[in-house]
Amino acid sequence: MFQTARSILKRDPAAHSLIEILLTYPGIHALFWYRIAHFLADRHHYTLASLISQFSTRRTGIAIAPEAKIGKRVFIDHGIGVVIGATAVIEDDVTILHGVTLGARRPVNGRRHPHIKRGAFIGANAQLLGTITIGEASKIGAGAVVLSDVPANATAVGNPAKIINKTVPKIINVTFNQQSK
Repeated sequence: MFQTARSILKRDPAAHSLIEILLTYPGIHALFWYRIAHFLADRHHYTLASLISQFSTRRTGIAIAPEAKIGKRVFIDHGIGVVIGATAVIEDDVTILHGVTLGARRPVNGRRHPHIKRGAFIGANAQLLGTITIGEASKIGAGAVVLSDVPANATAVGNPAKIINKTVPKIINVTFNQQSK
């Protein structure tokens, strides 16, 4: 949790100190309770995991299913109204703003929620629905309804979401040929 708090201190210009983040950020509190519930769910203590998850939801306004898989340094900013479904996967260094839903489109067995790759940014009130993948370092605009995959380094906005740009990481190949005389 301290690693997450330190990453929030770097990413959130409104954060003043680690102690402020640890004591007052609902996203940190929700992830703390999620980690306990996830530990219990992995050991088939589903009822206790669900009780902890419900307690956390009432305290923070952030609903995270104990079965979801969440990586390190995930920043749930403000958090109220965030819903993360049971088969959702969130990799490291993802930022999620308030009102985001990582939900299912239909009841099916197996995976039914989004997979969010490393470094993605999900804007406020975005709805990501179904077995989609949000690529590494992608951005989802506020209020977007995403129903299909978003490639890495892309920005998706609208309802239904459309890709508005796909940036290519700047890589410069330099070769040095030394000519001797």
